[in-house]
Amino acid sequence: MAKSLSAFLAQNAKEIKNKFLVVSDRFVDPETGAPVEWEFRAISSGENQKLRKKCTINVPIGNKGQYIPQVDIYTYQLKLAATCTVFPNLNATELQESYGVMDAEALLGRMLLGSELDDYIAAITKHSGYQLESELIDEAKN
Repeated sequence: MAKSLSAFLAQNAKEIKNKFLVVSDRFVDPETGAPVEWEFRAISSGENQKLRKKCTINVPIGNKGQYIPQVDIYTYQLKLAATCTVFPNLNATELQESYGVMDAEALLGRMLLGSELDDYIAAITKHSGYQLESELIDEAKN
């Protein structure tokens, strides 16, 4: 096999298509009554790095003014879901006003039940190429 950089050129990389998922059966098409699918995309490593940085807090350790950086996982996961959601448009003023919130992350927290949000975040994480914690545990057992 000949080594060629052409396989790594942007125009030759395979496109990662958006995924569609019924996140909740509570959101239905008014005409058909069928659950509406949400559309989400994978997150790039650059976007992910920026999100992690925004969600990193300094946690004090000991009494000597020492701190350790730690990612606020809950905030990170909400920002990840909001960033990757293509449809519905979580930044739509009309949608935010209907739930009495002013940003996409708060909107997700109001729209979805805890289990729905957890499952949605898991789907986004998996689509972005990360293994779920349960898969890592199963792998470690084998």
